[in-house]
Amino acid sequence: MNFYKQEIEKIKQSGSYREIQNIEEKKEKYLTINGQSMLNCSSNDYLNISTNRSLINEFLEKYRNDNEFIFSSTSSRLLTGTSKTYKRLESNLARLFKKESCLLFNTGYQCNLGVVSSLVNRDDVIFSDKLNHASIIDGMKLSMTKFYRYRHLDYNNLEEMLIKYRNNYKKAIIISESVFSMDGDIADIKKLIELKNKYNCKLMIDEAHAFGIFGKTLCGIIDENDLLNEVDIITATLGKSIGSMGAFCVSEKTIIDYLVNKASSFIFSTAIPPSSIMWSNYLIEEKFDFLYKQAQKLKKLIKDAHEYMKDEGKTQIIPIIIGDNYKTINIAQELQSKGFYVLPVRPPTVPVNSSRLRLSLTSNITFEEFQLIINKIKEYQTIEV
Repeated sequence: MNFYKQEIEKIKQSGSYREIQNIEEKKEKYLTINGQSMLNCSSNDYLNISTNRSLINEFLEKYRNDNEFIFSSTSSRLLTGTSKTYKRLESNLARLFKKESCLLFNTGYQCNLGVVSSLVNRDDVIFSDKLNHASIIDGMKLSMTKFYRYRHLDYNNLEEMLIKYRNNYKKAIIISESVFSMDGDIADIKKLIELKNKYNCKLMIDEAHAFGIFGKTLCGIIDENDLLNEVDIITATLGKSIGSMGAFCVSEKTIIDYLVNKASSFIFSTAIPPSSIMWSNYLIEEKFDFLYKQAQKLKKLIKDAHEYMKDEGKTQIIPIIIGDNYKTINIAQELQSKGFYVLPVRPPTVPVNSSRLRLSLTSNITFEEFQLIINKIKEYQTIEV
């Protein structure tokens, strides 16, 4: 047995083995696997945009004959893989976030990887929330800079690190997600702004799981708290709530110009297909009212769901900690057999002994459907509801 087979066997024995699912169809809030239709409770399509046939058909009818409507950019943006539709989307996003400039990336992972790895060097330092996404962690590693990871949402611990280490370096960046993808909890943006000002740092916030849901202009938790002008660098994705493809960074023009010249994940990647960029523009420019209406539906479901759970959660991500890998897998399989597509999340995505069911609420899921899911889980695992 060679090395890779041995490693795969170890992963299987630990209960952490992953496989790509045989998803045959996605229709509205449902998906079909091996002929079985299930309510999709594991999607990041928070506003149920990507499967909305009415929107898709309207978009195709209006733009299918447009010269920009093609399915490949064929090269990077710095060669020939750009056009006016890319510039328009970047302008739209910069305007929404009240920033000078914006840069599109192919994915959220590539965005955070490129931004974090580019903006610092060996003379600088990063202070990062312990539970920040892997894209941020990998960006820090790639940067070759020194970084410190403060305890999750523990701003006293962050300040202790700032007092101890900040003055040893030139530039400093504090990085946090706004809504954390596995726990669904929310960063204290006001406190982070206070600390970044006090210790002369830049502040970067990843709004991936909040953009499109929260805020007056759907820009996320920063927008919800009227703090867009106080955060230096914001990243987010178009591949979740917006139901499209790609990600972006908004900031001052100097930082965006710097990224154009330094971010390898931008420079050396074939750009997103123009048709996908047009879809994003269509949604933001012409269907913003619909996005906003879907976001309000989701926020009402979020409120009702957390009241039912009797917890203090405030987001669409509801983790139910099981602990043991195999028990988590078994409960997920039971839920799927009953028509609820809930996936087990296991290490290394989450810490050891914290395997969980990650319920992901979307706009078109009803409160009654949510109750059914929770009641089914209670049959297999005692949780307080």
